[in-house]
Amino acid sequence: MLLLDLLSAGANPLLALEILERTASTPRVQQVVQLSLAPAFLLSGIGAIMNVIMSRMIWIAQRVDKIEDKLEDERTPKQMREHGWLMRRRKLAQGAILFSTAAAVMISLVIGLLFISAYITAQIGTLIAMLWVLTMALLVTGLGFFLMETRLAARGADEIDSF
Repeated sequence: MLLLDLLSAGANPLLALEILERTASTPRVQQVVQLSLAPAFLLSGIGAIMNVIMSRMIWIAQRVDKIEDKLEDERTPKQMREHGWLMRRRKLAQGAILFSTAAAVMISLVIGLLFISAYITAQIGTLIAMLWVLTMALLVTGLGFFLMETRLAARGADEIDSF
Protein backbone atom coordinates (compact mmCIF):
# COMPACT_ATOMS: atom_id res chain seq x y z
CA MET A 1 0.00 0.00 0.00
CA LEU A 2 2.86 2.35 0.84
CA LEU A 3 4.34 1.75 -2.58
CA LEU A 4 1.06 2.65 -4.28
CA ASP A 5 0.77 5.75 -2.09
CA LEU A 6 4.25 6.86 -3.12
CA LEU A 7 3.51 6.35 -6.80
CA SER A 8 0.09 8.06 -6.67
CA ALA A 9 1.49 11.03 -4.73
CA GLY A 10 3.90 11.72 -7.56
CA ALA A 11 6.97 10.64 -5.59
CA ASN A 12 10.15 9.70 -7.34
CA PRO A 13 9.40 6.44 -9.20
CA LEU A 14 12.99 5.33 -8.68
CA LEU A 15 12.51 5.51 -4.89
CA ALA A 16 9.35 3.43 -5.14
CA LEU A 17 11.13 0.88 -7.32
CA GLU A 18 14.06 0.73 -4.90
CA ILE A 19 11.68 0.03 -1.98
CA LEU A 20 9.95 -2.64 -4.05
CA GLU A 21 13.29 -4.23 -4.94
CA ARG A 22 14.44 -4.29 -1.30
CA THR A 23 11.21 -5.81 -0.02
CA ALA A 24 10.79 -8.33 -2.83
CA SER A 25 13.58 -10.58 -1.60
CA THR A 26 11.93 -13.63 -0.07
CA PRO A 27 15.16 -14.90 1.56
CA ARG A 28 15.67 -11.49 3.17
CA VAL A 29 12.12 -11.52 4.57
CA GLN A 30 12.59 -15.09 5.80
CA GLN A 31 15.82 -14.12 7.53
CA VAL A 32 14.18 -11.17 9.28
CA VAL A 33 11.25 -13.32 10.39
CA GLN A 34 13.68 -15.88 11.81
CA LEU A 35 15.62 -13.16 13.63
CA SER A 36 12.43 -11.77 15.13
CA LEU A 37 11.20 -15.11 16.51
CA ALA A 38 13.25 -14.98 19.73
CA PRO A 39 12.06 -11.46 20.61
CA ALA A 40 8.50 -12.47 19.72
CA PHE A 41 8.68 -15.44 22.09
CA LEU A 42 10.08 -13.14 24.78
CA LEU A 43 7.13 -10.80 24.20
CA SER A 44 4.79 -13.74 24.65
CA GLY A 45 6.51 -14.68 27.90
CA ILE A 46 6.27 -11.12 29.19
CA GLY A 47 2.54 -11.19 28.42
CA ALA A 48 2.12 -14.39 30.43
CA ILE A 49 4.01 -12.90 33.38
CA MET A 50 1.91 -9.74 33.21
CA ASN A 51 -1.25 -11.84 33.22
CA VAL A 52 -0.19 -13.42 36.52
CA ILE A 53 0.77 -10.06 38.02
CA MET A 54 -2.54 -8.51 36.94
CA SER A 55 -4.50 -11.38 38.51
CA ARG A 56 -2.74 -10.71 41.80
CA MET A 57 -3.29 -6.98 41.40
CA ILE A 58 -7.01 -7.47 40.88
CA TRP A 59 -7.23 -9.60 44.02
CA ILE A 60 -5.34 -6.95 46.01
CA ALA A 61 -7.57 -4.15 44.70
CA GLN A 62 -10.74 -6.06 45.57
CA ARG A 63 -9.49 -6.78 49.07
CA VAL A 64 -8.49 -3.12 49.59
CA ASP A 65 -11.93 -2.01 48.41
CA LYS A 66 -13.59 -4.41 50.83
CA ILE A 67 -11.60 -3.02 53.75
CA GLU A 68 -12.07 0.61 52.68
CA ASP A 69 -15.83 0.14 52.38
CA LYS A 70 -15.94 -0.07 56.16
CA LEU A 71 -15.86 3.17 58.09
CA GLU A 72 -12.45 3.85 59.58
CA ASP A 73 -13.66 3.50 63.18
CA GLU A 74 -15.32 0.15 62.35
CA ARG A 75 -12.09 -1.44 61.13
CA THR A 76 -10.37 -3.91 63.41
CA PRO A 77 -6.64 -3.62 64.16
CA LYS A 78 -6.11 -6.74 62.03
CA GLN A 79 -7.86 -5.06 59.08
CA MET A 80 -5.74 -1.94 59.56
CA ARG A 81 -2.56 -4.07 59.44
CA GLU A 82 -3.89 -5.94 56.42
CA HIS A 83 -4.67 -2.65 54.66
CA GLY A 84 -1.06 -1.48 55.08
CA TRP A 85 0.20 -4.87 53.91
CA LEU A 86 -2.06 -4.76 50.86
CA MET A 87 -0.94 -1.24 49.99
CA ARG A 88 2.71 -2.36 50.07
CA ARG A 89 1.84 -5.31 47.87
CA ARG A 90 -0.04 -2.99 45.48
CA LYS A 91 2.98 -0.70 45.10
CA LEU A 92 5.26 -3.64 44.37
CA ALA A 93 2.79 -5.11 41.86
CA GLN A 94 2.46 -1.71 40.19
CA GLY A 95 6.25 -1.55 39.87
CA ALA A 96 6.29 -5.04 38.36
CA ILE A 97 3.61 -4.04 35.86
CA LEU A 98 5.36 -0.77 34.98
CA PHE A 99 8.72 -2.37 34.27
CA SER A 100 7.25 -5.41 32.52
CA THR A 101 5.18 -3.16 30.27
CA ALA A 102 8.25 -1.07 29.48
CA ALA A 103 10.12 -4.29 28.61
CA ALA A 104 7.27 -5.30 26.30
CA VAL A 105 7.41 -1.92 24.57
CA MET A 106 11.20 -2.18 24.13
CA ILE A 107 11.05 -5.71 22.70
CA SER A 108 8.32 -4.56 20.30
CA LEU A 109 10.67 -1.81 19.15
CA VAL A 110 13.41 -4.41 18.68
CA ILE A 111 11.12 -6.49 16.46
CA GLY A 112 10.13 -3.46 14.43
CA LEU A 113 13.71 -2.30 14.03
CA LEU A 114 14.80 -5.78 12.94
CA PHE A 115 12.38 -5.55 10.03
CA ILE A 116 13.35 -1.98 9.23
CA SER A 117 17.08 -2.80 9.36
CA ALA A 118 16.69 -5.31 6.54
CA TYR A 119 15.49 -2.60 4.17
CA ILE A 120 17.61 0.43 5.00
CA THR A 121 21.25 1.10 4.33
CA ALA A 122 21.99 2.63 7.74
CA GLN A 123 23.46 0.15 10.20
CA ILE A 124 21.33 0.08 13.35
CA GLY A 125 22.62 -3.15 14.90
CA THR A 126 24.12 -1.27 17.86
CA LEU A 127 20.77 0.41 18.55
CA ILE A 128 18.97 -2.94 18.39
CA ALA A 129 21.53 -4.50 20.75
CA MET A 130 21.18 -1.61 23.20
CA LEU A 131 17.39 -1.93 23.14
CA TRP A 132 17.72 -5.68 23.77
CA VAL A 133 19.94 -5.03 26.80
CA LEU A 134 17.51 -2.35 28.02
CA THR A 135 14.65 -4.83 27.59
CA MET A 136 16.47 -7.37 29.74
CA ALA A 137 17.22 -4.76 32.42
CA LEU A 138 13.58 -3.65 32.51
CA LEU A 139 12.35 -7.24 32.62
CA VAL A 140 14.73 -8.20 35.43
CA THR A 141 13.65 -5.11 37.39
CA GLY A 142 9.97 -5.99 36.89
CA LEU A 143 10.62 -9.56 37.98
CA GLY A 144 12.46 -8.22 41.03
CA PHE A 145 9.37 -6.22 42.01
CA PHE A 146 7.24 -9.31 41.44
CA LEU A 147 9.58 -11.40 43.60
CA MET A 148 9.32 -8.87 46.43
CA GLU A 149 5.52 -8.83 46.12
CA THR A 150 5.27 -12.62 46.29
CA ARG A 151 7.62 -12.73 49.29
CA LEU A 152 5.52 -10.11 51.05
CA ALA A 153 2.37 -12.09 50.21
CA ALA A 154 3.91 -15.30 51.54
CA ARG A 155 4.75 -13.67 54.87
CA GLY A 156 1.16 -12.54 55.38
CA ALA A 157 -0.32 -9.44 56.94
CA ASP A 158 0.40 -10.58 60.49
CA GLU A 159 4.15 -10.79 59.90
CA ILE A 160 4.75 -7.52 58.01
CA ASP A 161 6.36 -5.79 60.97
CA SER A 162 9.30 -8.21 60.72
CA PHE A 163 9.74 -7.58 56.97
